[in-house]
Amino acid sequence: MTGSQSFDLPTDGSVAGAGQSVPGQLILGREEWIALPDLGLPAVRAKVDTGARTSALHAYGMETFGPAEAPWVRFRVQPIPGRADVEVDCAAEIVDRRAVTSSNGETEVRFVVRAALAIAGRTVSAEVSLTNRDGMSSRMLLGRQALEAIGAVVDPTQAQAQPALDYAGYRGANRPPAERAPLRIALLTVNAQNYSSRRLLEAAAARGHRIDAIDTTRCYMDINVRAPSVLYDGEVLERYDAVIPRIGSPLTDYGLAVVRQFEMTGAYCLNRAAAIGAARDKLHALQVLARKGVAMPTTAFARSPKDTAHVLGLVGGAPLVVKLLQGSQGRGVVLAETAQAAESVISAFRDLDADILVQEFVAEARGADIRCFVIGGKVVAAMKRQAKLGDFRSNLHQGGEALPVKITTAERDVAIRAVRALGLHVAGVDILRAHDGPKVIEVNASPGLQGVEKASGKDVADLIIRHLESRIAPAAAAVKPAPDAAAS
Repeated sequence: MTGSQSFDLPTDGSVAGAGQSVPGQLILGREEWIALPDLGLPAVRAKVDTGARTSALHAYGMETFGPAEAPWVRFRVQPIPGRADVEVDCAAEIVDRRAVTSSNGETEVRFVVRAALAIAGRTVSAEVSLTNRDGMSSRMLLGRQALEAIGAVVDPTQAQAQPALDYAGYRGANRPPAERAPLRIALLTVNAQNYSSRRLLEAAAARGHRIDAIDTTRCYMDINVRAPSVLYDGEVLERYDAVIPRIGSPLTDYGLAVVRQFEMTGAYCLNRAAAIGAARDKLHALQVLARKGVAMPTTAFARSPKDTAHVLGLVGGAPLVVKLLQGSQGRGVVLAETAQAAESVISAFRDLDADILVQEFVAEARGADIRCFVIGGKVVAAMKRQAKLGDFRSNLHQGGEALPVKITTAERDVAIRAVRALGLHVAGVDILRAHDGPKVIEVNASPGLQGVEKASGKDVADLIIRHLESRIAPAAAAVKPAPDAAAS
């Protein structure tokens, strides 16, 4: 392992391996100072967490290099909270890649390295996972494995039981924020010329980042434990900081496999594959929303034609809406105005061996719904989609019209709750205005930008890129815009 700095630390003269106890019991408080000499980190504040097995270090800009059979990872660490201008370049051999679920329920695939940890005169070797802990007061989490190796017990009544270190060792590590390298972004799409793709490409370039449009169907994968990669045209794709998935319904299964592979490389995916898959499966999505208490139209689902009459009764009878589970953009959605018509439509769909949902018809919506665009837990834009005369489907692809709208607090809240329930970071939430309050009918993990940007006047593409910046690098916003973008 290598770091950008070296320094002397008092130790007991030996380095213990993971699982090897150091003689004598050491008392630690809830938070302690620790050093990682192999990585050039003389002082890091660590939260002591007996609930976590593996320790975790704040890191970003991770990039693999070296031979496939023994890959390394280079990364940057900002050891001082609130000081994006102080950072240390580090590198270490990868010992594993592991799915880790954080305290907020998010699962992330992380690089795991082995590092020397020094505290109170003792130095041990332990596994450390790399993750972005920006915004947290402690830049490191000290887990059970390291505590056992150190031979420590935790006294939660003490904030700090061991002597404090200081940040003096980082003198000379200061860097002007403007020197931050631009993000490397991959836009997964089968059509780089459509409106949404073009806007995202333009917005990223205007913010000074490098973005590549990658045809999802042309990607293929090298699946291995320590150095997974995505290949394209016979070459291994470079490591991207971020991936924006624009996965259409016909490509769902393969597209999600590609997104999962990018996740394995350590790239930040705007929406993770598991969340996209949950939203794309209408039945699964509705079950998740119902479990989280998100209001929606009454919905029923059954397989046997013998249950048709009972299913119709569950949603209050005709008129009702019949939906194909795999439909999108308003296709496979039929309004049945009578029970006989509903039975005929359901029978026809079942003859095609298609799974369907039956849903109550919210007549008071009058052929309109509200699309709320959510980014990072906030509704950033909204539009009203009004169906064309004679149709009840408000989808723009079916001739619906995008109109400005002012949403209510209740609509804003239900949209945010729906997106959070499915684990998405960016999504379009379609809501019906019913007599008894807003009801979610769908959550779209790859929402189009054209209608909502036109109706709201918001630069949604720019907001998406800014969200990526906030999640990947604390000072990424300091990247200088391209000259032509600045001039405009």
